[in-house]
Amino acid sequence: MTEETALAVSSALESLLVANNHRGMQDVQSTLTPGYLLRAAHLIRRCTGRVYILTGFPVAGTFETDGPAGAMALYQLLEQRGAQPAILSDESITDVLSSNFRCVSLARGTSSEISSAASSLYQRAAPDLVISIERPGTAADGQCYNMAGDNISAACSATEAYLELATCPTIAIGDGGNELGMGNAQTALAALNIKPAISFCDELIVADVSNWAAYALHAFIQWLENAPSYLTVDIHQLLAHLVALGAVDGVSGLPTPTEDGFPANAGPHFLEQANTILTRAVAA
Repeated sequence: MTEETALAVSSALESLLVANNHRGMQDVQSTLTPGYLLRAAHLIRRCTGRVYILTGFPVAGTFETDGPAGAMALYQLLEQRGAQPAILSDESITDVLSSNFRCVSLARGTSSEISSAASSLYQRAAPDLVISIERPGTAADGQCYNMAGDNISAACSATEAYLELATCPTIAIGDGGNELGMGNAQTALAALNIKPAISFCDELIVADVSNWAAYALHAFIQWLENAPSYLTVDIHQLLAHLVALGAVDGVSGLPTPTEDGFPANAGPHFLEQANTILTRAVAA
């Protein structure tokens, strides 16, 4: 397909990702340069080396399903492509995922201690790409907040250093404005009733649910490479696995295989709509 067609499909998927606009991400999307999903897809397609995937948002004494499921989907895609992905998160998450995924536990402590840990990791095993998905980002006061404005800094480490010290491309995915990398949309976020994150990234992807952006990337990349099927992510399996490990829905706080309070069929329905966009583009 032509780059023009790929850009049109990217723009259609970007709009689909924020169609609900329940947290104002449609308004944020309108301020971003179209084609960011395609640009992010190209970064992933070109990467055959080490990729660090930052994720994990604390809630109700544990962690939410949104973020880790998308990280797992991207991990599987990257590994299938010959890259060497690793999930970077808080110990509570890496402990339960490490039996199936390469994981690195994030350092806790002062900002200088965290920067030192990130620098040490990058010197020891430099990444070719860093992706953040639904990871808390610090606000202007240096603290992390949830959507209700509660300070959650004690439950998670700041991870700005992993973006700031990266000498490779960085991708960030968020759905509320308080996530790592959302500083790219500072002006739009100022209109929302939140304490926005201020860190920057190379390519920002916004969505109604962060996981859905990972699913869209997964399908889009397969479409770009003329794969026979674009719907290879088993959303229910990913979410059920996480719930069995202690994850909860980030909005309800319940141990259900759902994302951000949406019904269980919302993620699969989104992916079906994405598939329609991709299939029609091929037919045209």
